[in-house]
Amino acid sequence: MKIYTKKGDKGETGLIGGVRVSKNDLRINAYGTVDELNAHIGMLRDSISNNEFEMQLLDIQDRLFTAGSLLAVGEKGTSMKLPELMESDIKMLETWIDKMDQSLPEMKTFVLPGGHLTVSKCHIARTVCRRAERIIVELSNRVNIDSVILSYFNRLSDYLFTLSRKLSADLNAKETPWVPKS
Repeated sequence: MKIYTKKGDKGETGLIGGVRVSKNDLRINAYGTVDELNAHIGMLRDSISNNEFEMQLLDIQDRLFTAGSLLAVGEKGTSMKLPELMESDIKMLETWIDKMDQSLPEMKTFVLPGGHLTVSKCHIARTVCRRAERIIVELSNRVNIDSVILSYFNRLSDYLFTLSRKLSADLNAKETPWVPKS
């Protein structure tokens, strides 16, 4: 398989199903942002020395590829068999969140991102996840998007926030509360 096709040289790309669209199409923006998130998750995974979290992030990366492929299907659909996001994927995120949350102190304020490079990478992934979610919501206002995709991204940002707190605790990093200036 050649890495370049020259088909996109004029600013268009193909969706799954064969429809060609502008590279600034909202659907391209959605799955492109999911791809960006996947790269940040990979960098985060490379920064973690906890095998359990590494495996969770690897699973999330797989699910992000699935979400990206589903978002890349044009409105006419496809006969291609694609993997699916399932409610069980969301439940898995919730299980991981709940397990981490058991060992964390109660949150009484918002926390400022930072405290350790790995924690900061987690916060960057969380904010890119929120951006992906916003774009997918906008896309869902125009075309039919499976609600499981929206729920997955919402829960994934919760997972990433909880993971940032857990990493802060595990790395003995300071969690800085946000104290607004008056």
